[in-house]
Amino acid sequence: MLLTLFTNSSELAEEADEAGIDRIGLDLEHIGKHDRQEGLSTWISDHQLSDLPDIKKRLKNAQLFIRTNPMHAGMKDEIDRLIDLGAGALMLPYFHSVQEAERFIECVAGRVDVSLLVETAAAAVRLPRIARLAGVHDIHIGLNDLHHSLGLSSHFELLQSRFMQHLTAELQETEHLFGFGGIGRLDDESLPVPADLVYAQYAFHGARSALVSRVFTARRAPDSNLKEEVLRARKRLKYWFQSDPETLASAHQQLCRLLEPRRL
Repeated sequence: MLLTLFTNSSELAEEADEAGIDRIGLDLEHIGKHDRQEGLSTWISDHQLSDLPDIKKRLKNAQLFIRTNPMHAGMKDEIDRLIDLGAGALMLPYFHSVQEAERFIECVAGRVDVSLLVETAAAAVRLPRIARLAGVHDIHIGLNDLHHSLGLSSHFELLQSRFMQHLTAELQETEHLFGFGGIGRLDDESLPVPADLVYAQYAFHGARSALVSRVFTARRAPDSNLKEEVLRARKRLKYWFQSDPETLASAHQQLCRLLEPRRL
């Protein structure tokens, strides 16, 4: 399972690197994000390019990962600058067309890994073509923005939907690694849906990539050990991936029943 953590805390980056998280870096998406998410209960990054050198020097094992701005006139210069500063993978957010994804891949020109963040209805509809583009390392389905784009009540409504199954079925037919959403800590009882039930959905959909959610690291006890918690998460994910189809289908139905009263 490929785990990715966004942080501008050099201390957390170093701890996460030692804990075995695969990709660590910054969310530098700023263009348009505040306007489209204003008034929503979503996190907007305050990460800055100036944070990058200190994060980079803390990483001994993890790949330095950056979420860029959406496509814009200066994208080639932005990409060149991030690669020069040591980025090993770049994620394109909030795109709508196949052409935008192709242009991003062209600007990267094979120098680092390309990750595509599918979080608009237009990109989701065009996923069969997007998922077959050459030069893509992985694809991530962004549940937060995508559920808003689709007019759904929550990212959980999207996660349990037939539409989500359709998207992941398309991705399973390609060679690209893919994932969605984020994972919380197994013992975090404040989560709206039990973390273990969410873990099961990765195996149900065949997704082998996930973000490590902000609450995974933010709500830990002061004396907690991140490496142990990451190992627990990986062990439980492995359990679900080794489970039979009937067990996974049962976990998916359990999620659907849990969310039924919350639908609009």
